[in-house]
Amino acid sequence: QVQLVESGGGLVQAGGSLRLSCAASRSTFTNYAMGWFRRAPGKEREFVAAIKWSRGVGVTSSADSVKGRVTLSGDNAKNTVYLQMSRLKPEDTGVYYCAAGNPLLILTSTSTYAYWGQGTQVTVSS
Repeated sequence: QVQLVESGGGLVQAGGSLRLSCAASRSTFTNYAMGWFRRAPGKEREFVAAIKWSRGVGVTSSADSVKGRVTLSGDNAKNTVYLQMSRLKPEDTGVYYCAAGNPLLILTSTSTYAYWGQGTQVTVSS
């Protein structure tokens, strides 16, 4: 079992930045990929970005809608993964979820992830 807790959401103006954190109850770097998803009002949950570790190096992927605007990183000592978002747009508004899943599966799919956090709200005003 892995418990995940997101933090760092809030209200920000368009063009601003936020850093979301995902704290895990135990180390996930070795056995799990860590993904970020979001659910905008009235829409399905969608993939944002993910990171998995290969020989100690983080390998990241991100959705086209956020590519070039997000950076993922991890702090093994704190069992925490970060999603740094910049040049935020109103369409980035939503609840952001952190998830832990099988790194051998498709990282863009929600079914890859067995563990989910409760989410943190991000609101980008125009």
